[in-house]
Amino acid sequence: MFSQTLQNKSRRDFMKLSAAGVFATSYSGWMDVLAARAAGSAANPNAKAKRCILLWMDGGPSHKDTLDLKPGSKGAGEFKQIQTAASGIQISEHLPSVAKLMNHGAIIRGMSTAEGAHPRAKYNLHTGYREGQGGLIYPSIGSIVSKEIGRSDFPMPNYVAIGNRSYGSGFLGPKHQPLIVTDPARGVQDLASAVSGKQFDNRVSLLQELESAFYHDYQADSINDHKTTYSRAVSMMQSKEAKAFDLSSEKTETRSPYGTGRFADGCLMARRLVEVGIPFVEVNLGGWDTHQDNFARVKSLSGQVDQSLSALVTDLKTRGMLDSTLVIWMGEFGRTPNINARGDKPGRDHYPKAWSLLMMGGGVKGGAVYGKTDKEGATVEEGKTDAKDFLATVCELMGIDHTKENETPTKRPIRIVDKPGKAIKALLS
Repeated sequence: MFSQTLQNKSRRDFMKLSAAGVFATSYSGWMDVLAARAAGSAANPNAKAKRCILLWMDGGPSHKDTLDLKPGSKGAGEFKQIQTAASGIQISEHLPSVAKLMNHGAIIRGMSTAEGAHPRAKYNLHTGYREGQGGLIYPSIGSIVSKEIGRSDFPMPNYVAIGNRSYGSGFLGPKHQPLIVTDPARGVQDLASAVSGKQFDNRVSLLQELESAFYHDYQADSINDHKTTYSRAVSMMQSKEAKAFDLSSEKTETRSPYGTGRFADGCLMARRLVEVGIPFVEVNLGGWDTHQDNFARVKSLSGQVDQSLSALVTDLKTRGMLDSTLVIWMGEFGRTPNINARGDKPGRDHYPKAWSLLMMGGGVKGGAVYGKTDKEGATVEEGKTDAKDFLATVCELMGIDHTKENETPTKRPIRIVDKPGKAIKALLS
């Protein structure tokens, strides 16, 4: 009876963490910290970026209204362009604070990708592969970073997604799934145990003893996933680094510049997480699927991005972390160069043929533009870049060999980035 009570108590702690989103739908399988510790990070000491923050603009931002305006073109819209801190580079008037930091960033204006439907495009840009290709589920860039340079002895997850579920580990398995933080203002709840100190340790040890025979006799994947998940939960509950999830401890003078709302809180949490050693954090901002009312919506969303992105970059710079932190601003595609005819609030439709993204810090050549679209923003004239080239560039900056092959559970070798993806050398400082 006593043993059952202890076991039920420990299981309740597990369920509290699961309900808080620590394990997401497919268990956040971080590496088993109760197993033999590996020798630390596999990061390349020569990598320019030690960590990455991906700001994902869900829905696909209009390139003609953000990073690649075309004044005087058909469908140019109502926004004006402004000069940035980098000579010769202009962006939207609704990104004035970002414009002042362009000497730290580079714009890829030659993005041209294969998928025009949201789920398939997001999958493609996160993994470099097309959905269904080869009959596999491929790992996202966050899971690749977790696998290649994440620390096996770290009590925190190596990949965190804030604000929405993201693409996971695919065939790499549950050890590299992201931890999902749905609402950064609430953080990861129920990290504190109902008991403390030696009593908590004793309960965990007893549960391990009670379950060890079961693990030994039934080595099913789901059972091992449960073991790994439980062990990681215990480790994080006891970790001092877990305080990074608590935004209430942030000083007002550093929190205020980010603004308010989930995206602002997500950007602040991202800085706190990379500061304690998490190598990959993704922050989601939805609402960019502007088939209708494009200009009012893009103006509003740009205002959120301008304040929070510029605060994040400035904060990283002040802390001496920008040169080693890659910050990426992007969505799954761009939007049509022409304006549609949807009543009195027209918009722009999906457009993967030509679009833009922004990279800052982390070894990126500041004040640079790669690629060029035609006068309408409709086709790429120079520097065409697909998902494979983009992800190869991210890997290059982070010291990951993008040609390396990882094995599937059936021992099939799969390249991190499929051929013929190549890093864009012109963007590397």
